[in-house]
Amino acid sequence: MTDQGLEEAIRAAGGITELARRIGISRPLVSNWSRVPAERVLSVEAATGIARALLRPDLYGEHLGQPDEVDAGRAQEYALLAVLLAGAPDAALLKRIAKLRGDTTPLGVAHAALAQAADGASAEKIAREFFDLFIGVGRGELLAYGSYYLTGFLNERPLARLREDLHALGIERVEKQCEPEDHAAILCEIMAGLIGGQFPAAVERQRQIFEKHLAPWIGRFFADIAVADAADFYRHVGAIGHLFIEIETEAFALPG
Repeated sequence: MTDQGLEEAIRAAGGITELARRIGISRPLVSNWSRVPAERVLSVEAATGIARALLRPDLYGEHLGQPDEVDAGRAQEYALLAVLLAGAPDAALLKRIAKLRGDTTPLGVAHAALAQAADGASAEKIAREFFDLFIGVGRGELLAYGSYYLTGFLNERPLARLREDLHALGIERVEKQCEPEDHAAILCEIMAGLIGGQFPAAVERQRQIFEKHLAPWIGRFFADIAVADAADFYRHVGAIGHLFIEIETEAFALPG
């Protein structure tokens, strides 16, 4: 029997295939779920609008796994970036992004700009933009991998070190996951899970993962998106990511 939270997510997405596409994994993986896996809750929430407490009440019911308001906002930011880096947004997600509200802070202004770019945007045009940026014929304009940014090559020592640290946290590679764990989308999803409570870890472990595996390169990656030749909608994603990583870097640098 299918879990109610999973049923709601599938219904909101418009089917299993569409849910899988939105979160950047294969349809067979989603078909094999009996409920939304803990490590996928925030991405599914961001992609469908179904609240985490409905997706996994055992993790996010009252007083369970509930981060404070600041951490909830951080987790949502990482989850949004993860979804947008895993695949191009469809029309439904664009409508949700168009409802984002900003404020007078630089990050708030960037959110408002992203919402404006999403309002009435063509999902097909953005899908072509995503292809040109991150996939391409042969390769895209940008490569979204930590190993590449840190060494100039894929699947190098930074990926091995990341896998060692994730293994220590009990976070294992999902079967049939085609992207290595140092892909920007996966790292953002991991940070969302650490902050949101799916992965039991102290704040110090969040800091270690961020400072060791994101801070050395992912800010440059977002800055590169913001000025990429193929970027139109995604330059706003790059701007948000760059500002957010700066905020995270400053926050983690504060004395605990």
